[in-house]
Amino acid sequence: MAKRIQLVLNEDVYKLGRFGDLVDVAPGYARNYLLPKNLATFVTPGILKQVERRRELERQRQEELRQKAVEQKAALEKVGSLKIAKQVGENNAIFGTVTSQDVADIIQGSTEMEVDKRGITIPDISSLGSFQAEIKLHSDVSATVNIEVVASE
Repeated sequence: MAKRIQLVLNEDVYKLGRFGDLVDVAPGYARNYLLPKNLATFVTPGILKQVERRRELERQRQEELRQKAVEQKAALEKVGSLKIAKQVGENNAIFGTVTSQDVADIIQGSTEMEVDKRGITIPDISSLGSFQAEIKLHSDVSATVNIEVVASE
């Protein structure tokens, strides 16, 4: 079997790795594709130090984001219950449904905190009452918020 070459990626390469990753590739792949397109460089002690430094900076950045998410979670859970007013029809059924955008807007209105609506998980809400919404703030930090759906005046 041919000897493989170790390279450091200069940018993300589909199905191979992310920027800064050390990869083992076939010599032909390196020679004909990765190196001519400047997608990767040969591994040197200096490059390895740069890769380690980048990884450490990325790890620190992720830790700061996680810390910020933990603080946001505490702030959200301190709010208690968020009220969303909806028009009501018969049998306490509301017109339309409560969407994750509604929840994101009410969170921003009451806490000045911007939350990505794609990270909000809510049950199907089609009547008045209390519901739980889960808000993903980071890959491993989620907050649970109570939503109170009330009749609008």
